[in-house]
Amino acid sequence: MSPISGDQVIATILKHDNKTTSYKIALLRALNDLALLYPGLAESGQPVAVPLTRLAELWTAYYWPFADEHQPIYQGARALVAGQVRNDVSFRPDLTELRRQWQACVQLPAQSADGFFLLTEMRTPRRRATYAPELQRTYAQAVAAAAEALRMPIRYAGPGQWSVFDKPARLSLLPAPVQALPGTNPHDTCLVVPATLWEAFQRLSLYVEALCLHEWSLFTETVTQPADQLVTRGQVYTLLTTRPDNRRPLTWERNQVDILLHENVRFTCPWTQKSLTKPEHYDLDHLLPLSLYPVNELWNLLPVDRRYNQHTKRDRVPNQQGLEAAEPLLAQAYATYQQSASLRKVMYEDSALRFSGLQPGLAFPTQLAHRAISFIGEVADARYIQRY
Repeated sequence: MSPISGDQVIATILKHDNKTTSYKIALLRALNDLALLYPGLAESGQPVAVPLTRLAELWTAYYWPFADEHQPIYQGARALVAGQVRNDVSFRPDLTELRRQWQACVQLPAQSADGFFLLTEMRTPRRRATYAPELQRTYAQAVAAAAEALRMPIRYAGPGQWSVFDKPARLSLLPAPVQALPGTNPHDTCLVVPATLWEAFQRLSLYVEALCLHEWSLFTETVTQPADQLVTRGQVYTLLTTRPDNRRPLTWERNQVDILLHENVRFTCPWTQKSLTKPEHYDLDHLLPLSLYPVNELWNLLPVDRRYNQHTKRDRVPNQQGLEAAEPLLAQAYATYQQSASLRKVMYEDSALRFSGLQPGLAFPTQLAHRAISFIGEVADARYIQRY
């Protein structure tokens, strides 16, 4: 492993490494995103095992706006090999086909952030199951192709080969000590991120993302595009930073909450402590704002006072004192969710996607509330989200 600090490794790869495609930048951006979404892993000081599929899922979202079949934006030179022109991005055909099927499925105007939306849909079991098997297969093929492409920047990051990262291997074959992202299976092929590098991503998340976006925009501007179409750094930056609206309404979740209300089960708004007794009293709030990152997992969706949500909280996060005061009310809401067999099952599934070590049973709501509050506070601090 590299003897220099994590900060230096990141800066050197982004600023000085030779780049024939945007792969290296995309690799660092994906690692940075995952470090943000799992901030607690930095506390142990151990290397982190990241499944290649988790990185590849993010790559499908990053490269989505560049894979328009009618107006592609190339991400590197197209080499001529044996008389044939190779793709600039090896998984472009798979991603382009995924985009085509997605548009046929949703029948809505295309948006550059649809890749992020589809990622969250496919990461959530209950939502993934609502899509046609063919779309699910095509998504899996695109992710697998992106995972294979990831091996190149992993190998060549830094000077020479394997100077920053070791060769990816199955989790079950990795030497201890190493900690894996929640939900990782023993057979998953993983990239091991040194502890110092993971800590640097977590500590410098906002700045690393800004540098990745800057370098990616500059790089793409230098690439020769089809039919000499002009692509500017500003256009690329816009495509890379667009985040999805909530295209799919939270109808199922609201229906489940409404059923509980009709059964005279009551919720209490964690922000205002108001009792919520009727469907018109509440919004289903994203505790971690949707504008920051689309997390539609059930633990992040709670009934809150509608007026307060729309006029006070909006896309912000309470200060630390407000979060701590809300923790027992989150636990109370999670306990209420457990009264519904459907919500209980989904809450366990969704929580396992984000947090490890939660024990099912009566103590589960309290454990989950503590982890959720810690997560929201850590992400808000890392991204300097406006607090109130």
